[in-house]
Amino acid sequence: MGGTIQKPLAVTGTVSTVVGAAGAAGAADGPMASARFNYLHGITSDGGNLYITDQSNGTIRKVVIATGAVSTIAGTAGASGSADGTGAAARFYLPEGITTDGTNLYVADRNNCTIRKIVIATGAVSTLAGNPAIPGAADGAGTVARFNDPNGITTDGKYLYVTDKKSNTIRKVAISTGTVTTLAGKAGESGSADGAGAAARFTGPAGITTDGKNLYVADQYSYSIRKIVIATGAVTTLAGKNGVSGKADGTGAAAQFSGPAGITTDGANLYVTESLKNTVRKVVIATGAVTTLSGSEGAAAAFKTPKGITSDGTYLYVADYGNQTVKKIK
Repeated sequence: MGGTIQKPLAVTGTVSTVVGAAGAAGAADGPMASARFNYLHGITSDGGNLYITDQSNGTIRKVVIATGAVSTIAGTAGASGSADGTGAAARFYLPEGITTDGTNLYVADRNNCTIRKIVIATGAVSTLAGNPAIPGAADGAGTVARFNDPNGITTDGKYLYVTDKKSNTIRKVAISTGTVTTLAGKAGESGSADGAGAAARFTGPAGITTDGKNLYVADQYSYSIRKIVIATGAVTTLAGKNGVSGKADGTGAAAQFSGPAGITTDGANLYVTESLKNTVRKVVIATGAVTTLSGSEGAAAAFKTPKGITSDGTYLYVADYGNQTVKKIK
């Protein structure tokens, strides 16, 4: 989730609410605190706007960063389905990950087992790959391909990269043709092994981001951050100790995560939402050094089950799932 950013961020960890009201679920468009969401999940940015998967409403929402104005681009709140169409005529079923190439949005439509495309200018929705409600792991073009709980999604402009969570694989989708291949992992086999392509193992891969040459994956139930070289499919563990849940800062395997969910990059660092600890962690790509940027456990926590994370190039924005809000970190 989230695209490539051109320069390292200068964020210090201060958190504020951009839109929504804590604990107030709904579907209302409008300015800032008047807007309502119903378990927002994925988030991405084109620099001037945020785009959000409003999961339980089955809609795709837009937030103008400068004003906080919220509108609905596609879908109708409370009406789930798999229909293509424009704006309110389209239907989604628990959409999760979202990314953008600046012209289009691409959505991992989880319960439809599909990848959807939305033209930002018009709200026109089409299905790029997968077959609604028919889970599987097959590679192929368009409706021949199968996904099983597609979760995170990112793009390098030519391809989409999708975490196929229940298949424990990383899938590659050609935007021009909808052709799907498996880049890493083996469907039906979980684990934490590093290796190339089908030799690697994942356990519940969730968020994914790219710097153009590599992918970085929040491997949720391996409690680690994984790196994939796009050209070769080679997988390594950048931070965290596979299979060990915790909250320790540190470098590489000395660091611990608990439920890493969303992930984005500024090219030098990764920023990871840790949904079970209500924190946002920072990982230095060059060293694997992990620190806690924002958030804490307990009643004073700034986040409640944070999910997606993205940046406009200056600040970080978090889909704060349990609070029904979008938070900014500066």
